[in-house]
Amino acid sequence: MTLSDPLANALTAVTNAEARSKDSVVVRPASTIIKNVLKVLKDEAYITDFELIDDRRGGLIRIQLKGAINRTGAIKPRYSIKIDEFERFEKRYLPAKGFGRIIVSTPQGVMTHLESKKKALGGVLLAYVY
Repeated sequence: MTLSDPLANALTAVTNAEARSKDSVVVRPASTIIKNVLKVLKDEAYITDFELIDDRRGGLIRIQLKGAINRTGAIKPRYSIKIDEFERFEKRYLPAKGFGRIIVSTPQGVMTHLESKKKALGGVLLAYVY
């Protein structure tokens, strides 16, 4: 397993565990960006909870799944985006209007594209989930 993109690896592990109807999955390594994306997924009710486990080797994150995710993945390359460009990426990554979320890193933190639009913030695209 290559660790060139830990966020992509973590989201792939979540998608695979959801497809197999698992109730939890453990991902490594634990990073700040993964924690922030998981916090958004929890706030949007896609996952139940997650906990950090210190194994003194980069850390682990145990994610409690809910069965609400059809697909999730990292967006590569991480496009910089302005407020008026969200619709183009919604059409590209989400299956239907008003269905799913794009997760964006903004100057005010990691949030969904809907929050980012509401606050009139641009940012960098990280991931999508539906």
